[in-house]
Amino acid sequence: MDYGHELVFGTFLTPAVDAPDRVIALAQLTEQAGLDLVSFQDHPYQPRLMDAWTLLSVVAAQTQRIKVSTNVANLPMRHPVVLARSVATLDRISGGRVELGLGSGGFLEAVAANGGPRLTTGQSITALEEAIAIIREVWTPGGGGIRLAGKHYELAGAKRGPEPAHDVSIWLGAYKPRMLAVTGRLADGWLPSSGYAGPEQLTAMNKLIDEAAVEAGRDPAAVRRLYNIGGRFGGAGAGGFLQGPEELWIEQLTELTLAEGMSTYILASDEPDDIRRFADVAAGVREAVEAARSGASVAARSGAPVAAPVPVDGFSVVPTPAPAVRRSSVQVLDEASRPTGPAAEPGRTYTAHQLQSGQHLVDVHDHLRAELEQVRDLVEQVAAGTLGVGAARSHINTMTMRQNNWTLGTYCESYCRLVTTHHSIEDASLFPHLRRADPTLGPVVDRLQEEHKVIHDVLEGVDKALVALVGGSGDIAGLRAAVDLLDDTLQSHLSYEERELVEPLARLGVF
Repeated sequence: MDYGHELVFGTFLTPAVDAPDRVIALAQLTEQAGLDLVSFQDHPYQPRLMDAWTLLSVVAAQTQRIKVSTNVANLPMRHPVVLARSVATLDRISGGRVELGLGSGGFLEAVAANGGPRLTTGQSITALEEAIAIIREVWTPGGGGIRLAGKHYELAGAKRGPEPAHDVSIWLGAYKPRMLAVTGRLADGWLPSSGYAGPEQLTAMNKLIDEAAVEAGRDPAAVRRLYNIGGRFGGAGAGGFLQGPEELWIEQLTELTLAEGMSTYILASDEPDDIRRFADVAAGVREAVEAARSGASVAARSGAPVAAPVPVDGFSVVPTPAPAVRRSSVQVLDEASRPTGPAAEPGRTYTAHQLQSGQHLVDVHDHLRAELEQVRDLVEQVAAGTLGVGAARSHINTMTMRQNNWTLGTYCESYCRLVTTHHSIEDASLFPHLRRADPTLGPVVDRLQEEHKVIHDVLEGVDKALVALVGGSGDIAGLRAAVDLLDDTLQSHLSYEERELVEPLARLGVF
């Protein structure tokens, strides 16, 4: 689910005490590259790391535009009244450029070893809830002294202020159910790390946050979804999440934004080249998400009047039919045996907001269709290059042909990774939801999941054809045949999925 938040991109730098000049330079590079946020971990019990608030103050003083934040502040070692005043002071000095990433403590034994309170995990969460209330009270002008008789903090008339220069957001680092519920009830943002909460886990965690928000009378969209990420640039993109060229990063982060609602991506890297390349990724994701957030979804988020309900007979989300002419003589899907879901209810109406989910499915599929055409174009370019090399073999460096084949392989593998990621998200979150919401869709969902496995095998066939071409045991005709089969299979599957799901998505919602 896309919550519609403005996209934000930043860095998560290691505050190494033995290289302060380099850390500050990387923070300045983050700003120079056009990113929005620089953040630092906060472990006051760790002498090899610089003090977070001292470092944030220096970075804020040596930059002009970029926001700064803890990622995340260690609450047990920082009393909430003192922490609130530190945040507000730096926010006023920096002109409203501070946000507060906050955690319940994490390394509780290290906290206790350094004179902090010795708490259980449950106690540290209770202390966090009390601290959030205290911090917000300190930032709120007027109302007299702050009084709180909590289990972990007791205030007896504490003075308020200073007030921050802007509404500082509190982002919680949370993973377990109770902390996720606290996030939904009390926080302005959720700040997990991909190393502890992989993309496949986000749907379930977001659901807990959303349920807690609704129970507390809040709009789930009031909670920004941030994500600390790590990866590797370069290569062919076959290694998993964020392991490949910039194009793969753009595809995967765009998918996470539109399908999972993540909207702030913070790169954990201390390499200048990674930061520069991440700035290019940020521009690409912004462009792709902006293109997807069109029509009714834009109107709904901007507060503009939503279009009148659309009758089912005039359902405005139109599935794309598969091409009438097949490219391959091989057929791996038995299309005649595909089950169908329940018929749409005659006369039923849908709001533009309800239609958004089905349109998003079509938009994502259209992106896959466009990418498939680009793969075909690249095959033909290689075919022409191969013939040219064959005709003038003694005059052209064979590395040209190898480079052409490598480029093709890089693009195809990136595309295959996009398709696999898209299908993994559907299998892990969308399909179980639809099966629960309408059991009569079960046969359709089962069939779609079976076809995902077939498509995976077809994608593997493209990869094998590429390997054979590069190794000399295959030819361009074999690669063309593999891509033709991929074209037929994927086009047929996408059309079937849209035909069966765009109406249930409008009727049942995404999550």
